[in-house]
Amino acid sequence: QALSDSPGVTHVLTTSRDQAWCESQPLPSERRVHADLTQERDLEHLAALIPEDAPLKLVLNCSGLLHAGEVKPERTWRELDLEHMRRVFDVNALGVGLLVKHLVPHMPRRERALFLSISARVGSIGDNRLGGWYSYRASKAAQNMLIKTASVEAARSHPELIIAALHPGTVDTELSKPFTRRLGPDRLFSPDVSRAHLTEVMRDLTTNDSGGLFAWDGEPIPW
Repeated sequence: QALSDSPGVTHVLTTSRDQAWCESQPLPSERRVHADLTQERDLEHLAALIPEDAPLKLVLNCSGLLHAGEVKPERTWRELDLEHMRRVFDVNALGVGLLVKHLVPHMPRRERALFLSISARVGSIGDNRLGGWYSYRASKAAQNMLIKTASVEAARSHPELIIAALHPGTVDTELSKPFTRRLGPDRLFSPDVSRAHLTEVMRDLTTNDSGGLFAWDGEPIPW
């Protein structure tokens, strides 16, 4: 809604796997599209909806998988399960690569634009001191590498495009809910507060920041 209400925004494409949500009443200037980022045909369809005379100024990927059904963050290597790992990697890493493939060609080459993906501090190899959460950590680290590598290529083809990963902090959503009982209010953000933080970070990013991972307060996080 914040994007739809922003000055100068004429078109907003939002996607979801939830067919009922996609068929519900959209916001002004919004078009809702049913898409699963792990299905390349869905992303091909999404890209085909983008008008040639209206390139994307912002791509924001908010998809992520930490737990769902039997998929849970592992506390030890003994809990690793190949199918669960594949599912987490499909959403947190491979789908991001497909978004780059299909959407960056529809972004402007000579004016400021942003391709941003919600990552996580736990995907930082240099910051990993607690261990655990094998699949989630590794998939977010893979996402970070995809973002970094895409930024190197984009610097040649889209010199004003900023490609970066963002860590929103711990946000009070279904993804984090099972893990927030011991967090104080200063460490657990509401979605509105998180949005305000990330909007500031997005506003301040420059091409020198492309390829980086940034926390909710704008501080860079080591890979």
